[in-house]
Order: sequence, then C-alpha cells, then structure tokens
Amino acid sequence: MTVIYGPDHRALQDEHDSRRLADLWQSMLIHQELAPEEQAFISSRDFFFLATVDAEGKPTVSYKGGGQGFVRALDPKTLAFPGYDGNGMFLSAGNIAENRSVGMLFIDFETPHRLRVQGEAELVRGGELVSSFPGAAYAVRVAVTDAFVNCGRYIHKHARVETSRHVPDAEGKQPIAEWKRIDAVQPHLPKRDKSPAEEAGELTIEEYGAKVAEGST
Repeated sequence: MTVIYGPDHRALQDEHDSRRLADLWQSMLIHQELAPEEQAFISSRDFFFLATVDAEGKPTVSYKGGGQGFVRALDPKTLAFPGYDGNGMFLSAGNIAENRSVGMLFIDFETPHRLRVQGEAELVRGGELVSSFPGAAYAVRVAVTDAFVNCGRYIHKHARVETSRHVPDAEGKQPIAEWKRIDAVQPHLPKRDKSPAEEAGELTIEEYGAKVAEGST
C-alpha cells in the first residue's frame, strides 16, 4: 500500500477531528487489486478523467473518452487504455514518459457512482496491445497501486445524451477534427492530416468559433 496520509493530511484531520474516520476508510476502502465488480464498472465506462504530473511536479488533468470498454482491466492489478488522435501537445503522454504516477477517476452520473484508481503508468508505442485498440496511436498500461470507491453524494445526476461522433469506429476511422480545418492551423499540421484537412475545406477562426457555438464540432 502506498503512503496515503502525510503530515499535512494528519494536521487537517486533527483540526477537523477526522483522524479516526480517515484511518477507518484507509483500512476498509483502499485496496491494491480491482475487484470483479470494479473491473466490470471500469469496462462499462466510455470516459474517465486522467491526472498526470510532469518532471517538475506540475499536475494536469484531462478528459479521456472512447467507446464503451475502451479502458480494459487486463488483470486485477493492470489497466490499459488507448491514446487517440489529439491536439499534438501530448501533455498526458509526455508526463507519463517523465513521471509514471497517474490518477484515474471513473464516474457514473446516472447512478451516481465513482471509483478512483492510482497507479504507475507506461507508454506502449506498438505491438498487440496498441493494435487491439482500433485508431490508437499508442496505448497506456497502468499498474494499479491503490483503488477506492468515493461517496457519490455530490455527483450531479443526469442521463446520457449521446456518444461523440469522433470516437474511432471498429476500423479505427473517425471524422477529422474541425479545428484542423482552421486556415491558420493547417500549415502546422502533421503530414498525415494535411490532405484530409484540405479535402474537408478551410475554415476561418471566426467560422470555427461559430461551429463551436452551435455545437457542431
């Protein structure tokens, strides 16, 4: 088990008379292997939030989405998910390459329910794991260090609306991102994106802004 509470955690717990409660939760809830029902919950999700940290200790958090089951439990201590086409910054992937510590938050807004997973991640740039995710540029394998269920009382409850049209299909195909059509962006696109962007037609930044406003991106 990783060290959960440091001196500052303990000081706050003592300030609010919650040390006993915190110790109870650590002994009851925090575990190092995913239970079958937790693996099933993760595989039922089509999005999660990923927290990563760079080499200087600066954190970032990002939303990761895909088809249902795009995050897989390879075994009770290992998760894997694909890296799809993004904005080219590779913030999360670059952070993982520098600092393997990650946090993953899985939420069901309909129940509501949430599961937190912490672990050590690694980038996988090729091979069977990557090819098993159609449309993936790479994959991330996460060795689970801690997992625990959080109280869902502050989760705003709502039903699903619709799946993003940009999620890769069974062959890995997906429509071009509208921002790649912006005239000021096109000269800077990777070679693989230039022809599809040109075929889709250029947009001015104002035209792109209008599409964003109408929700058609």
